[in-house]
Amino acid sequence: MEFPRVRALFVVALLSCGIAAWLTWPSSVALGAVLTPAPYQVGERLRYELSWGIVIAGTAVLEIAERQTLAGRPVFKALHTARSNDFVSVFYPVNNRVETLLDEETHVPHRLLFHRREGKRKNDIEVHFDQVAHKATVTKDGATETLDIPPQAQDTLSIIYFFRTLPSIAVGSSTFVDVHHDKKNYRLELRIEGTERLKGPLGEFDTIRILAIMPFKGLFMNEGNIRVWVTNDAARVPVLMKAKVIIGSVTATLTGAEGVTLTAKP
Repeated sequence: MEFPRVRALFVVALLSCGIAAWLTWPSSVALGAVLTPAPYQVGERLRYELSWGIVIAGTAVLEIAERQTLAGRPVFKALHTARSNDFVSVFYPVNNRVETLLDEETHVPHRLLFHRREGKRKNDIEVHFDQVAHKATVTKDGATETLDIPPQAQDTLSIIYFFRTLPSIAVGSSTFVDVHHDKKNYRLELRIEGTERLKGPLGEFDTIRILAIMPFKGLFMNEGNIRVWVTNDAARVPVLMKAKVIIGSVTATLTGAEGVTLTAKP
């Protein structure tokens, strides 16, 4: 059996930059400003099942692993892992790990580490963000270069947590967010499509449905936009993600949650 470009299975819509675009980030906010307290804390761990049509392809995990201090600033260490299951690994093994250090007060990234292991492809990527000078120093497989970035630039993992800290949202609104990914800067468009009652493995939730208009292919291979459902509460936990890939579509479904309160409907 042939599975062309099986890494498409691991689009992981939950991470592909723009899981939840709810309101515009005010450009006047300085790096040292105190914003809305984060609705996530150390110990939060979200587990997802990845499927390609009716085929279960693997698992993904999002977690806040610990609190650190970086250059005198408090930061959260956020981790993401994605792994193929035994069946898919026969054709295309995936074992990726992404780590970002998030400023606890301003919710911008300071450092990204990406260890990519997809089939025969192996890359180690490190990005240091200077949010004051608006520079990103990128080291990929031993080669380093420094690039310009927009103010408050996000990475493909930090943006998930960043948006969870913003004020209330408005259905029908659309916004753009600056993201630095793979040595390039992008403006990601996100549209708030509406509200929806959604039933899943952990219960039934009131959700907000968001469409991310993808200007790039995210952490893994996807061929179109990403639709995300997040809980319609202060936590804004992503409970379902869907994305088109080369053949069919990929779904990421929340199957486990620790360190966060989910309010299921009766």
